[in-house]
Amino acid sequence: MSESFVAPGHQRYLRACMVCSIVMTFARFRDEGCPNCEEFLHLQGSQDQIESCTSQVFEGLISLANPARSWVAKWQRLDTYVRGVYATKVSGQLPDDVRTTIEEEYRIQYIPRDGSATEAD
Repeated sequence: MSESFVAPGHQRYLRACMVCSIVMTFARFRDEGCPNCEEFLHLQGSQDQIESCTSQVFEGLISLANPARSWVAKWQRLDTYVRGVYATKVSGQLPDDVRTTIEEEYRIQYIPRDGSATEAD
């Protein structure tokens, strides 16, 4: 997993996706896009999309080696995502046009990861 290594002093370049909360560097989002949300966020190669759909302000880190078997992944709604490092809370809101696209075209219910809304039981 050397591609996931972040050198000391480079943590300031970390960002978290506002949809899935995966944490990666700005450069990785630019080069690879979001491994969970690229289909509808289109972050790869787009500085504007990265800045509007990811956040530098996040709390807590969860390392998931096997999201499908982890109770923490299920509790954080990460159990269908790829393995990696995820934030427990991500500050910020998706732009309205991105949110509308996700909900109307892709039929995905957007639940903010900043704790402002909770999933209905």
